[in-house]
Amino acid sequence: MSSPELLRFRLNGHPAETACEPERILLDLLRDDLGLTGTKRGCDLGTCGCCTVLLDGRPTLSCLTLARLAGGHEVTTIEGVTPSNGLSPVQRAFVEHGATQCGFCTPGFVMTATALLRDVRQPSREEIERAISGNLCRCTGYRKIVEAIEAVGREGAP
Repeated sequence: MSSPELLRFRLNGHPAETACEPERILLDLLRDDLGLTGTKRGCDLGTCGCCTVLLDGRPTLSCLTLARLAGGHEVTTIEGVTPSNGLSPVQRAFVEHGATQCGFCTPGFVMTATALLRDVRQPSREEIERAISGNLCRCTGYRKIVEAIEAVGREGAP
């Protein structure tokens, strides 16, 4: 391994600074070094979406992203979209619509849906399906996930 370098970035709205080896992936930095375990490790191949975080507001697969690429940027994890007093509108809709069964994939879906609803206030079913196409769920069959995202769009709150 190479020598650690100082990595400075914004994490969930706050300045962050940590030593990081150049080859370290963002998922490991978040989970192992910073203790943010809401971001899940799934496939380690970029095919399941469980590790999705927002990098400068864009859904990003943290298992395929070198941590050093976050330097000078904003990283938002599931912990960063969860208000201290409860659930975000997207999280609440997932619960109310039964879009969480085992829950393992939920953080990745929530991050993707949050970005979509920020950019498109009332996305069509097709826009939702396209946005979540990089996230896999083995339990729900996606119908309830799509319905939850549609509900938040109708309410107009990401």
